[in-house]
Amino acid sequence: MKLALTALNKSYGSHAVLAIDTWQIPAGIFWIQGENGAGKSTLFRILAGMLPFEGTVVLDDSIDQKKQPILYRLRVNIGEAEPLYPSFLTPADLLHFVAEAKKSPPGQLEELVQALGINFLSQPLGACSSGMVKKTSLALAFLGQPGLIILDEPLITIDQEARSALFLLIKKYHSRGVSFLLSSHQPFDPADLPLSGGFLLQNRTLVPLPV
Repeated sequence: MKLALTALNKSYGSHAVLAIDTWQIPAGIFWIQGENGAGKSTLFRILAGMLPFEGTVVLDDSIDQKKQPILYRLRVNIGEAEPLYPSFLTPADLLHFVAEAKKSPPGQLEELVQALGINFLSQPLGACSSGMVKKTSLALAFLGQPGLIILDEPLITIDQEARSALFLLIKKYHSRGVSFLLSSHQPFDPADLPLSGGFLLQNRTLVPLPV
């Protein structure tokens, strides 16, 4: 997996949020750091195909997000920091819908539900705790056959058991060739998660960091 950004710019009105001339990463697990408001979530939503932007985002030297939007979105998944879903849906509704849209292989959904301890499948999301909603969003991020999974603040609101399960899933999928972009205000223990590199998002661009 290779991800390449060129002349990527994003503004909200007159407020410039991102101005990245060039940036690319190979396969691996990468940690994106930055202060609140630096633009991490905006960057992740752009990379996931959720926000319009100026510039280009290309996966594997051939899949241009703007030119091949469906193929790109099948290859890139995201788990948002504070996910919001329709309150009347259940986790089962959402998981089955996304599994079909993402062309999830047989047995994958059941495996993720078991791994993350999602034992509240029939409970409306509006009645779920923030931790339960977060577990659901993490399962959604792994569905299908992605080449890149983006996890924005994946450790917030989940317990230690779910955290350990998440690290095992990341390692398992990475061993299959899946790459990860992670943001977290909490440091990652190398024993839990071997990182390939890190970047700091500041002054609207990405700067390499030692990991």
